[in-house]
Amino acid sequence: MVPVAEAGRPGAVPGATAVHPLGHRRTRDLAERAIGVFLFACAAVSVAVTVGIVLVLVGETIGFFGQVSIVEFLTETRWTPLFEEKHFGILPLLTGSVLVAAGAAVVALPTGLLSAIFLSEYAPDRVRTLLKPVLEILAGIPTVVFGYFALTFITPLLRTVVPAAEIFNAASASIVVGIMIIPTIASLSEDALRAVPLELRHGAHALGATKLEVSLRVVLPAALSGVVASFLLGMSRAIGETMAVTIAAGNMPRLTLNLFESIQTMTAYIVQVSLGDTPHGTIEYSTLFAVAMTLFLLTLAMNVASQWVLGRFQERYQ
Repeated sequence: MVPVAEAGRPGAVPGATAVHPLGHRRTRDLAERAIGVFLFACAAVSVAVTVGIVLVLVGETIGFFGQVSIVEFLTETRWTPLFEEKHFGILPLLTGSVLVAAGAAVVALPTGLLSAIFLSEYAPDRVRTLLKPVLEILAGIPTVVFGYFALTFITPLLRTVVPAAEIFNAASASIVVGIMIIPTIASLSEDALRAVPLELRHGAHALGATKLEVSLRVVLPAALSGVVASFLLGMSRAIGETMAVTIAAGNMPRLTLNLFESIQTMTAYIVQVSLGDTPHGTIEYSTLFAVAMTLFLLTLAMNVASQWVLGRFQERYQ
């Protein structure tokens, strides 16, 4: 430590000292290294957890297919592993999951996209700062609440229109899941739309285009990759939704395209087996991992597709 200034000099502070530059630099370098190691450890933990999950799924799934033919698993039209007469065809569960996701897409995709266009192109700044957080509050509501909302509010409304609809039905689950994924689609699409440079908007307005024409024929095509990626990510969440679908759609593994009948999705079956009534180590217990692996591969494919679309069609502006 050396004196900052000699006594009597202008600006001298009695008793003040200065840290040696070399020591200060070493302390800063050590702090930077510690932060780097901590961040790497966090990333490594997430990767290790993912790898562990995949290894468990793969190991248990291989054990399942050692007892059940993969051809039967992919082509059989009945799923009754918990019954006396056992059948292991996943098509009813897969159809139920796709049916709910498709119904959710009908609700969420246009609503989310139109909400994003309004927030990006039409809403004043004050309105946007108010509406966007309110919209995203939907993402924080527990899914079990959505499930009981579907069962106690949406289903009675549907049955007044379609009296033949069952109490547990795919339509009610589709509507509530569609409502759940609106914030994801709206938020990501709005970010993609706002990333389009203002110069494109100004140029279109200078050519005489209306605000609607600018939004739909200039801004939306320019942000199409981000919008499509938001759609695929939203659909991934719809396929993986659990509690809302379990409560609203029921637990009937049925190969049907009728939205007003009770069905069972892959996630709902996982919940059913995970309740603890199925003995560990049995073939019935192994079906849990086979279904989970199918769900994992399906959602992984959709996420990879969204990343491919984002990278393949992304517009870059200088």
